[in-house]
Amino acid sequence: MTAAAIDPRAGRRCHNALNALHATHYFAPEVAKQLGTLGVTDPRAVNFAVRAAALGPVGAGTVAAAFYNYKYELVAGHVPAVWAIAAPEAVLAARARGVDSALRRLLGDQVPASPEMAEAARLALRAAEACSRGARPLYAAHADLPVPEEPHLAYWHAATLLREHRGDGHLTVLVSAGLDGLEALVTHTATGKGLSPKWVFSTRGWRQEDWDAAQVRLRERGLLDGAGELTEHGVALREEIERETDRLDRGPYEHLGAEGVRRLTELGGGFARAAVVAGAFPRDLVGKG
Repeated sequence: MTAAAIDPRAGRRCHNALNALHATHYFAPEVAKQLGTLGVTDPRAVNFAVRAAALGPVGAGTVAAAFYNYKYELVAGHVPAVWAIAAPEAVLAARARGVDSALRRLLGDQVPASPEMAEAARLALRAAEACSRGARPLYAAHADLPVPEEPHLAYWHAATLLREHRGDGHLTVLVSAGLDGLEALVTHTATGKGLSPKWVFSTRGWRQEDWDAAQVRLRERGLLDGAGELTEHGVALREEIERETDRLDRGPYEHLGAEGVRRLTELGGGFARAAVVAGAFPRDLVGKG
């Protein structure tokens, strides 16, 4: 039986709720501490290791391609050297320990084993059944990992699958739109919803001169104005990028169904809000300034 179509914006909202909790581990001191016990201490090396470990001991080219918006030279400064410090299998185990501790801190000790968390995990895993591996390397690598038994870790695992599934498809759309990794960051930041330039520079390896050059290219295409704001054409392109990403990512949410998506969004949104209130993210992470 064919899954019924749902409002693609509902799928996007559901993804955003789940992704918010997934993304907490990139800023969690518990994850950094666990990687530190393996000898991985540079924050950028930690970032590359925990996200790329599912791919195996790959080189800088693979990571730069899969991550898309990081400067290659930054990636090459840590990959593949990080695998000589800690094997991918050890990184994945350390990541799981760190995520466990971080979620307990952010959500409270009662939530991980709650009926609501178990329900959310079932729904998210159900949605992930309809993800597809084709041309989605980060999703496919994580899909080969076992599902954790604990409900909060199973939920986080499913959120990771859904995040990487949408993310891999999103990169296909960005390439089709003719935006390179930095141009994608610049235009996303210009919407007011992307990383602030400060965080782009500190985590992605780009410099101010790189940012300025990307803005010049985007102005020449009529996507940015002289003040660095999106033009009408730029706004339309970003909206089309999100619509096409929705289209490529519709399978999991149609598989789950409208009522399941509504309930998963409700549960996931509650977990995400609790994590934000608990200080999961830096205050200046998002914005144009």
